[in-house]
Amino acid sequence: MPTGYISIGSNIDKETHIPSSLNALRDLFGELTVSSIYESEPVGFVGDSFYNLVIGFQSDLPAKSVAKLLRQVELDHGRSRDSQKFSARTLDLDLILYGDEIINDGRLQIPRDEIEKYAFVLEPLAEIAPNLTHPNTQKSYAELWHQFDKKDVKQKKLTVNSQA
Repeated sequence: MPTGYISIGSNIDKETHIPSSLNALRDLFGELTVSSIYESEPVGFVGDSFYNLVIGFQSDLPAKSVAKLLRQVELDHGRSRDSQKFSARTLDLDLILYGDEIINDGRLQIPRDEIEKYAFVLEPLAEIAPNLTHPNTQKSYAELWHQFDKKDVKQKKLTVNSQA
């Protein structure tokens, strides 16, 4: 059964949507591995800060089915179907890894390039899966985080291993 990883973000009613999304994801996938919550400034627009975290889970569903379930959880939390990429949101759930799969199929990209681009994805992933290796680079997430250019990173860890 593959282990998947989901990046979670919210900057609208985040104190409500983050715990609620974790409950919804537990209902779908059972036990979760949950990173700390990180507060970060928005990227690409001006707005309220985000709460970001990464969770690990196991499922025998195909990756596309998991992505559809995540989309429904977003919609259930007030996300609009036509939301722009760089905008405020109630909930953003991205399937960033799924086993050792490499998928580039329209909207579904695994591994997500956000892993290497954004500290708010890489740091919590490195926290809960430090020894896991990126399917393309073959570097561990701990190594990728260690090498990440942190000079412009504007985020801070709020909680440690929150099970919110």
